[in-house]
Amino acid sequence: MTQIPSTAVVETVRFKLKPDVTDAEFIALSKASRDFVANCTGFLERRLSKAEDGTWTDYALWRDMDSAQAAAAQFPKQPFAAALMGAMQEGTETMTHADLNWHM
Repeated sequence: MTQIPSTAVVETVRFKLKPDVTDAEFIALSKASRDFVANCTGFLERRLSKAEDGTWTDYALWRDMDSAQAAAAQFPKQPFAAALMGAMQEGTETMTHADLNWHM
């Protein structure tokens, strides 16, 4: 198990996909961001899930708030970002950063 620092930050991005985007297409678009995210300073882990109502959650765990915010600022500037963000239904996206208080 990865050692999680006491300064860890959870980033969650919630959204729905545009009606013409399939789950498989979106997962492929998400995988295109893998190298960028994995090589960001402070990156610990990432997960992608979809709820029954069609809401997706992209969950990332960062070493600290500075790392999370630096990655978030650089993400939209990456070559894959326009297609990935363009697959999301406008107006459904929310992003939060929160201190991790407990991990099991």
